[in-house]
Amino acid sequence: MTERLAYPSDISDARWALIEPTLSAWQQARIDRRPTGEPARTDLREVFNAILYVNRTGIAWKYLP
Repeated sequence: MTERLAYPSDISDARWALIEPTLSAWQQARIDRRPTGEPARTDLREVFNAILYVNRTGIAWKYLP
């Protein structure tokens, strides 16, 4: 993945350290239930940042890239 500029709405490293274990465990449980065992293709931090961006700016979901 290419580097991108940070947005003011992005989660801080300290807060991500608190949330990441829970999201990673959830993601691993989902992967374990897949018939193929295919690894995740998304970066959970980027997904979480997108959710925060929509929450903080009020932009409609359909306008996210």
